[in-house]
Amino acid sequence: MLRGAAAAVVKNMSASLEIPTATSVRAIPAKLMIDNRIVINNHLKRTRGGKISFTHLLGYAIVQAIKDFPNMNRHFAEVDGKPVAITPAHVNLGLAIDLPGKDGNRTLVVAAIKGCEALGFGQFIAAYEDIVRRARDGKLTAEDFSGVTISLTNPGTIGTVHSVPRLMRGQGAIIGAGALEYPAEFQGASEERIADLGIGKHMTLTSTYDHRIIQGAESGDFLRTVHQLLLSDDFFDDIFRELGIPYEPVRWRIDNPDSIVDKNARVLELIAAYRNRGHLMADTDPLRLDKTRFRSHPDLDVLSHGLTLWDLDREFKVSGFQGQEYMKLRDVLSVLRDAYCRHAGVEYTHILEPEQQKWLQERIEAKHDKPTVAEQKYILSKLNAAEAFETFLATKYVGQKRFSLEGAEGVIPMMDAVIDQSAEHGLDEVVIGMPHRGRLNVLANIVGKPYSQIFTEFEGNLNPALAHGSGDVKYHLGASGTYIQMFGDNDIEVSLTANPSHLEAVDPVLEGLVRAKQDLLDVGTDGGRFTVVPLMLHGDAAFAGQGVVAETLNLANLPATAPAAPFTSWSTTRSVSPPRRSTRAPPSTAPISRK
Repeated sequence: MLRGAAAAVVKNMSASLEIPTATSVRAIPAKLMIDNRIVINNHLKRTRGGKISFTHLLGYAIVQAIKDFPNMNRHFAEVDGKPVAITPAHVNLGLAIDLPGKDGNRTLVVAAIKGCEALGFGQFIAAYEDIVRRARDGKLTAEDFSGVTISLTNPGTIGTVHSVPRLMRGQGAIIGAGALEYPAEFQGASEERIADLGIGKHMTLTSTYDHRIIQGAESGDFLRTVHQLLLSDDFFDDIFRELGIPYEPVRWRIDNPDSIVDKNARVLELIAAYRNRGHLMADTDPLRLDKTRFRSHPDLDVLSHGLTLWDLDREFKVSGFQGQEYMKLRDVLSVLRDAYCRHAGVEYTHILEPEQQKWLQERIEAKHDKPTVAEQKYILSKLNAAEAFETFLATKYVGQKRFSLEGAEGVIPMMDAVIDQSAEHGLDEVVIGMPHRGRLNVLANIVGKPYSQIFTEFEGNLNPALAHGSGDVKYHLGASGTYIQMFGDNDIEVSLTANPSHLEAVDPVLEGLVRAKQDLLDVGTDGGRFTVVPLMLHGDAAFAGQGVVAETLNLANLPATAPAAPFTSWSTTRSVSPPRRSTRAPPSTAPISRK
């Protein structure tokens, strides 16, 4: 005898036989969903984590289509013996969830996402995942099963291409999604042949509806609207904005029939465009001040080069790009966007020396490995130390001048990474020159000046070991210490050069100081090995406005100062993103990078 859930299934299936149903069927191309899902999940992987599924996209499209076809959300009922079409106040999308039992049997439950019509895509995903998680944990309540107005079932997860599900009482329609498959006649073709022919996967949608209140034409138009949404620019634009993705989605366009030879030249033009103007599409707005604007540029759009989404999986001749002769366009774009369009913009093609361009290009376009968990925790600890230091000073010494680093704490792990790599390569010393802002934080968290000494200076106490003291304010003073690697066995001397009130006066002083130290070490004349690294920081406005900065940079190639050319960085309090830990040795000259 069937009992419990099994008996309830029998009862519901028997009741469903009383509903006169019909089914509409439509095949929908899935190519755009596949490509945009890749873009979305790659972004989520780089940022907050998580994934979206095809069912997320399909379910959201169904909810949007119901706004144009509210009759699909109705159900039939008898009131006082009279037939009535009931129109619910909200769209409650039922999800058919397949749950494995302890005895090996499987149970299908249908739980509702309530009030879907008012949810943005991010809220819809959160509600969807909450229902699925509670279903798998056995924590669904009676409220979750009640009020379903339209259902979505996905037999495609087990490979079913086409299904006609049963319709339960209280619902007007149930949508079934089949598996994503190539057309049967192409399933024996190679991936290369399929890409060359422009063949994409498709998904079969079915709409099984109550024929008493919904007509076939209405159901067919509803599926056509879902079809159009899943190929629509506006639909994916809304999703990308909702998820905070700063780049344009992949666009649905007809395949360009031009020959592969013509497209080879266009791919090379696209590579050159990213190297020249990729920085114009970089995501340099961490605060998302403009949530409506995508980071884009016409020269960086594949459509401007006569390429479409159908070319993404085709191989093109790339003439040595990434050491390859042929690459898929998808892989080419992945390298270019990771190199030029993430959180740092790089502009270098104006440099006239080919060797310098090549040196930069090789390092910019190199694959960057994600830091290990231990390294990520270490970077976080440096950020926390910088933040805690500023918070304490602001609380303890209210109103005192301290030239806070607040808003640019990423400078601390950035400097730590430079010094760490200097120690890794066996250099002798890093000498730092910088203005007032963030100076106390650098003294504490980079040079290692004791907190007690810094706080004593805030209290106005003089060091009794000094007869008269320097007479200078605390944010002009220098210091020296020893840096010990966290993930290595080396150490290196670190010193911060004293700086007067004039913002950039320390720049040429640092150059001369470092050159003198290198001459005293006397290790650089034969092999070009200079083991003292000058690390110079600037404020963003001072870098552009103070003439001494340009004058100091112009010293770089003079024989008397060339070995002391600085690793230069400039900071702005709008930037909060820490850099990746470099795997390269600090060069004697380095590009200016915005941190």
